[in-house]
Amino acid sequence: MTITPFGVLPDGDVDRIVLSDGRLEVAILTYGAIIQDLRLLRPGDPRRLVLGLPTVEDYRAASPYFGVIAGRCANRLADGRFTLDGVEHRVTLNEKGRTHLHGGALGFSRKIWTVEAVDATSITLGLVSPDGEEGYPGTVRATCRYALVPGEAGEGRLIIELGATTDAPTLVNLAAHSYFDLDGGPDISAHTLEIPAAAYTPVDDRLIPTGEIAPVDGTRFDFRAPRPVHPTADDPGYDHNFVIAMERAATPRLHARLTGATSGITLEVHSTEPGLQFYDGGGLAMDRPGLDGRIAGRRAALCLEPQVFPDSPNHPSFPSAVLRPGEIYRQVTEYRVFG
Repeated sequence: MTITPFGVLPDGDVDRIVLSDGRLEVAILTYGAIIQDLRLLRPGDPRRLVLGLPTVEDYRAASPYFGVIAGRCANRLADGRFTLDGVEHRVTLNEKGRTHLHGGALGFSRKIWTVEAVDATSITLGLVSPDGEEGYPGTVRATCRYALVPGEAGEGRLIIELGATTDAPTLVNLAAHSYFDLDGGPDISAHTLEIPAAAYTPVDDRLIPTGEIAPVDGTRFDFRAPRPVHPTADDPGYDHNFVIAMERAATPRLHARLTGATSGITLEVHSTEPGLQFYDGGGLAMDRPGLDGRIAGRRAALCLEPQVFPDSPNHPSFPSAVLRPGEIYRQVTEYRVFG
């Protein structure tokens, strides 16, 4: 484990922490609790698995949420409003002035987290979000722990443990937001993807769920059997929530299995969350190079984000994102890497 300075922002210094167990190596930034880099340490052939940026200035100016922990409420809230205990709350509209996305203009992804604990294979970061921030009620204390642990089948395994408490009823829906590319190529369309979900939540033109929970049978949303992400060049895009279950689980369950077309690397995402947001990177259009010198364009990587369903407080039938005093928010998500 190493900790080195990564940059200076007006609100404080940013550090970079590198953890390695000989199978996986992960670089974490205190800014946004970001996974800046994740590598599979194959002998003689180490492979980078996520998109990242080389400087904190790049993250501040241009990052489309590369590797962040999104919150206080990840994904979208329609019209930047929700009602909680009979009181309407309005939060920041930071996506085309129509929706609240990933916690707002200065969500958890744009804050400097504090290092609370560290050892050879894990680090715990903490963040305090004050009452009223971005329009949310209640002071929230959040934690994010990254840990490398031995895999049962010899795979590399990174565990992400997210926690939060509040002093007043509020929303908490956190999401790890890495962009995965297992081949190191310009397009992930040929990657094979499996999502064990029998239903998904259709969206409107703002990517807000309509409230319907629709079966994937006979649709392009059926990934229950492994298949290419985009079978054809004109295949429509994805930025949709897949229904893994209607409630959280006590222990992580399979959310997705992704395999590179040329590398032979497989990533499994397991989580306790009820939903999985699959975004195919169709909106990527970077203007600066990433860690490997490439400029990421459309569909250069994809996101697999375990979380509560988008816009859940505005759809009573969806799993709840409400957190109350005395309760503890807990999410465990695992990345298991084979190859």
